[in-house]
Amino acid sequence: MIKFLKPLLFALIAISFSFSSYGQDPIFSEYKSEQFSFEGNDAKVVFPETPDEEKLWIWRARFWGHEPQLDKALLDLGFHVVYVDVSDLYGNDEAVGIWNRFYKLCRNKYGLNKKVVLEGMSRGGLIIYNWAAQNTNKIFSIYADAPVCDIKSWPGGQYAGVGSPSDWKKCLEAYGLDSASVLDFKGIPSYTSIKVAKARIPVIHVYGDSDKVVPFEENTALLAEQFRKAGGTITLIPKEGIGHHPHSLADPKPLVEFILESTRK
Repeated sequence: MIKFLKPLLFALIAISFSFSSYGQDPIFSEYKSEQFSFEGNDAKVVFPETPDEEKLWIWRARFWGHEPQLDKALLDLGFHVVYVDVSDLYGNDEAVGIWNRFYKLCRNKYGLNKKVVLEGMSRGGLIIYNWAAQNTNKIFSIYADAPVCDIKSWPGGQYAGVGSPSDWKKCLEAYGLDSASVLDFKGIPSYTSIKVAKARIPVIHVYGDSDKVVPFEENTALLAEQFRKAGGTITLIPKEGIGHHPHSLADPKPLVEFILESTRK
């Protein structure tokens, strides 16, 4: 009886693990895509018409489909674009664990390259740096856009930024912190990025110099200082008079060139 039950058990596990559907994502309607649930989190894979021989890929965190010009440019060059939503975990250890397992899925199911390009917008900066710090041998490069680098800045609003009280409460709970213990907390990109710098992973940040939500001085500026002290290379692209939105660049060419250069090393 046990012998006959095992296949059924594995089938039930597979069903609870992921529901998949193929079709066209409205943002990437010209490409084949797959949407599914991964451990209860929305996940997506968009397939290039002609995959790169090395099966290169970019992994986006947060704001799926917002300003997709970079993703589309890379799709046209043969990159896959992948996504799994862990935004309400604010880059904590649980989020890193989900990303670890999603990485294995991308490698095993889709045969993607061992190394990946990470793309993090806003709070997506938390997970890309915290995951990269624990997986430095799996990263080609990092593109961060107006990224949160210190939770005390956003969602905390402890300095000049506007903050988000509801997110601040959820963020502290996600990390098991309170208003006192968070002051000495080092599990944020301004610190975890030091491992990325020491691994010589190239990084590029785009930011609006009028951002009041994730202010440059409280986030990218602090990370860049620590990054360079640790011997890392970071490129900064400011957008004059721009706030937190829109992200990216109207012409993604500088980002495409940066990413392609990183994959050739």
